Amino acid sequence: MLDGQRLRAVTAGAAGRRVRAGMTVAEARARCAGLEVVAWDPVAIGNEIVRVTAAFVRASPQVSPVPGAPGTWWVGATGFDGIGGEAALVRALLAIAQRWHPRARVAVASSCVAARAATWGDVGDGVRRGVATRVGTDGAIVQAGACAAYLAPAPLSLVPMDDELREALGALGLTSAGALAALAADDVEARWGDGGLAAWRLARGEDLRRPTLVRSERPREVHAELPTSTATMEPVLFLVRAALDRLVEQLLADARAAAAIAITLTLDDARTALPTGSHQRAHTVTREVRLPRALARVAPLFERCRALLDSWALGAPVNAVTVAVVATTAAQGEQGGLLDSAWRDPGAATAAMERLRAELGAGAVVRAAERDTHRPERAAAWVEATMEEGGHLERSGPEAREVERSHEGRLPGTRAHGIPPLRATEPRSGRDDDEPHKQILRFVQDDKTDGTAALRMLAPPAAVTVECAAGAPHTLWWQGRRVVLARVQGPERLGGEWWTDPWQRDYWRGEGALDGDAPAELVLYRERLADAAAGSWYLQGWYD
Repeated sequence: MLDGQRLRAVTAGAAGRRVRAGMTVAEARARCAGLEVVAWDPVAIGNEIVRVTAAFVRASPQVSPVPGAPGTWWVGATGFDGIGGEAALVRALLAIAQRWHPRARVAVASSCVAARAATWGDVGDGVRRGVATRVGTDGAIVQAGACAAYLAPAPLSLVPMDDELREALGALGLTSAGALAALAADDVEARWGDGGLAAWRLARGEDLRRPTLVRSERPREVHAELPTSTATMEPVLFLVRAALDRLVEQLLADARAAAAIAITLTLDDARTALPTGSHQRAHTVTREVRLPRALARVAPLFERCRALLDSWALGAPVNAVTVAVVATTAAQGEQGGLLDSAWRDPGAATAAMERLRAELGAGAVVRAAERDTHRPERAAAWVEATMEEGGHLERSGPEAREVERSHEGRLPGTRAHGIPPLRATEPRSGRDDDEPHKQILRFVQDDKTDGTAALRMLAPPAAVTVECAAGAPHTLWWQGRRVVLARVQGPERLGGEWWTDPWQRDYWRGEGALDGDAPAELVLYRERLADAAAGSWYLQGWYD
């Protein structure tokens, strides 16, 4: 594969014809005339690395692509004693890796340098010396604590170091890792400095390149690194989905359900690429998803995580993601009848609402809720809805939070406090001089109908001109139309909230026809406070 003017990667067949990475195309074709050159596509390779990383997460919760070495991964190998040991992990990783490459190799060791050497070197020599064992034809396990002994006959090409140091060691006749490890540390540091001392430590199996291979403090946690830093959430979502697959499997095995999930993003504004590691702490940002109902299903959990990530503003590109279950509860034994059409899966409802939130934004899923006030236009509000136990809607917090702007002016139907709506009974003949209609409906007050009618409120209430007779409203003018009121009832004085926004009104109700429609019960009020609006009349709405 050609990257710029030089080869970046070669196949095993080309390597057998002495073609090496770093050669120009002319040099390579001088050794292999039939060489086929393919352009290096960093985007396609990066996407495939993410896919392979997500696949490896199913075998181990700690996976890290090796920077600068596409096709190589460090995978955590601790904690497998009770489920088949390291040999079972090697077989699982081989089964996954061979989907992409038929000759993939896997090795387990106490250090990264020894594990990499076991994938490239002669494992048979280590087996004969009793420091390694084979697992199938493409797997190997270096005995614990035997990294230095295994690396002793390995060529220096398997020990990471810069080319100048490698040439200097070759000129001195040092061709194996054991020969370099036999030198005194003081002499190595005096001659080659920090770079030589780092290579000397690697030759002895002292490798610190394992920032993601230590055992997690939390038992249910998955960590994965991206091959390259990304400023978008698409690769992160891919890894989060794979992490949730593994975490849910663990929860189901323990008969538990997730109540809270923490997502930690590692930003690349504070990391180092030195192979010896660094004491500089990585810059991480953690946020939690608190579930109203504990779940042990991937789909609804992923929708909640995706909604969180979609609203997450990144301060820097992301190079790693950690998903952890920070709170669990006992798994619920709720079951649904196969032939019961009334049963609904609350997990599916939660997932559907989260998809709507992800597509439409915050405040897209709401429910009507009552508020503690006598003022009609504030007696109800739209609040964000979640699912409670049993699949019913509940408010998202201890107090109803009104969703502003997106639902402004769209209050849910409610009934004003005080006088209940009026009920229509049998019609009777009306007088032609009173109304143009031949028949009108006689309305009587009936407490049994309390709550059956909805008040259609105007937002805000419309200022109207009212003509009164004997102190009661008789005719109102609204939008240039004259509306004659009948069956007027009132006044009903409502007020309160003197500690925040004091108000006081006289409410009246009466029958009137708007735009030639059937008569409806109109709700009017008159301001009573001594301010600029005192004495003004307003149309609040009507019942239907």
